[in-house]
Amino acid sequence: MDLREYRPSLGAADGIFDRIDLPGETGFEDSILTTTVDAAINWARKNSIWPMAFGLACCAIEMMAMTASRFDISRFGAEVFRGSPRQSDLMIIAGRVSNKMAPVVRQLYQQMPEPRWVISMGACATSTGVFSNYALIPVNQVIPVDVYVPGCPPRPEQLIYAIMLLQKKIEKEKGVIQKVLNLD
Repeated sequence: MDLREYRPSLGAADGIFDRIDLPGETGFEDSILTTTVDAAINWARKNSIWPMAFGLACCAIEMMAMTASRFDISRFGAEVFRGSPRQSDLMIIAGRVSNKMAPVVRQLYQQMPEPRWVISMGACATSTGVFSNYALIPVNQVIPVDVYVPGCPPRPEQLIYAIMLLQKKIEKEKGVIQKVLNLD
């Protein structure tokens, strides 16, 4: 028995080999993009955030969980955690900041290149949490904070949402080209 006699015929394949560059059209309608330099720089910055992990307490576990495959922070361009402040532009403070640790936090923040952003993660970093004593201070008394993440400890989804809020903030920045060219 020949199997070819049971195979249906394909027939003519209409449109497969038709021309896509029709004469009379320039083809530039879909290939020209207009934007501003500020928008292009902000787009690049918001999609390539390199965080520096600064885990001081139990919130650091949730921050580490955010990088796992279940939450996949690489969708937002922030999967490369840097150990050096000179290679990062986002500092995530996760946990309690003590009086002894505050100068270290400030020094690491000052070593980061501009532009730099800070996320305060957890109730302890934001307001010293349940540990209301003389040895702890809120991180906003040491360095400026861009986004606060509430919770004790906050879930990885909350930190991802904070990164999304930071991306929106970066996207709306004005006068970026003046700052880049040092014309301020």
